[in-house]
Amino acid sequence: MSMSTETPKVITTLGIGFFEKWLTVWVALCIIVGIGLGNFAPEAFEVLAGWKYASVNLVVAVLIWAMVYPMMVAVDFASLRHIGDRPKGLVVTIVVNWLIKPFTMAALGVWFFEYIFADLIAPKDAQEYIAGLILLGAAPCTAMVFVWSQLTRGDPAYTLMQVSVNDVIMIFAFAPIVAFLLGVTDITVPWKTLLLSVVLYVVIPLAAGAATRWLIVSRTDNAREGDVAVSRFTDRIKPYSIVGLLATVVLLFGFQGHVILDRPLLIGLIAVPLVLQSYGIFIVAYVAAWAWRIPFNVAAPCALIGTSNFFELAVAVAISLFGLDSGAALATVVGVLVEVPVMLSLVALANRTRNLFPAT
Repeated sequence: MSMSTETPKVITTLGIGFFEKWLTVWVALCIIVGIGLGNFAPEAFEVLAGWKYASVNLVVAVLIWAMVYPMMVAVDFASLRHIGDRPKGLVVTIVVNWLIKPFTMAALGVWFFEYIFADLIAPKDAQEYIAGLILLGAAPCTAMVFVWSQLTRGDPAYTLMQVSVNDVIMIFAFAPIVAFLLGVTDITVPWKTLLLSVVLYVVIPLAAGAATRWLIVSRTDNAREGDVAVSRFTDRIKPYSIVGLLATVVLLFGFQGHVILDRPLLIGLIAVPLVLQSYGIFIVAYVAAWAWRIPFNVAAPCALIGTSNFFELAVAVAISLFGLDSGAALATVVGVLVEVPVMLSLVALANRTRNLFPAT
């Protein structure tokens, strides 16, 4: 009897909900709230900053886990057994995410903050903004990519496999790549804190998510029912992820409020290399997929995975390495602010160019 190599179907109810669609608006409102609270009640933020252990702020740790855990439940490592069935899209994803994106983001950061914006930003601040951009560039998307995939009618099973592979690579590659790029930009790398951050915000949530998924699936009769049960569970806990993100934004901008009020154009300066990176990486991945004749339902998510960021991880590591009131933490939050409108514009572009790709 021959064994089928067809990728299993995945049942998903995930779509871009009300909060995700207007995420940029909520982030902007939380920025305003955070700046206001930071200026009117600075003592409260100083108390929160003191709640830390081994360079990890405990309040932020809880909020980050609330953000990350729901998306980790959605990762199915069983999909890795189909890794060789249709390798082209996976090859593009891996090359763009791990061999191109981190290095182009670092290069853009250095170019803008050490040269183009050199007269506008102090050298020490510039180094921290570059560090924040590096953290964003080295953290490919894990959660929202399922939304972008569905909006382009992507292959959900293939997207799940791409995310699973990315998460496995992230465990081993994120810390070395970040350390290398921070070293290249002459930023001191606290290896102990960096490795601790990876364990706290990647390994532990990933293990917890895998365990939760196994428990849910083990109580169902077949794979199809298991996928439906997992999807229902993640839909129920997804609001906690949004709350965790927005509360983190309020905290960060509570500490950064005085900086923003003194320099209101700062967010715009940080956004420039982020926007250029997003559109540039999308073009590289999308053109590569087109040239390799990858079907659209794989090509579009493939390009969008490389463009989007795992900003939850970037925010957490920035806080651990540089502190709540650092320029690095601010840069990662600006990444949250610009991501949703940029990604929605790229989803629209992909859907309009669907006919350029083979259907199967």
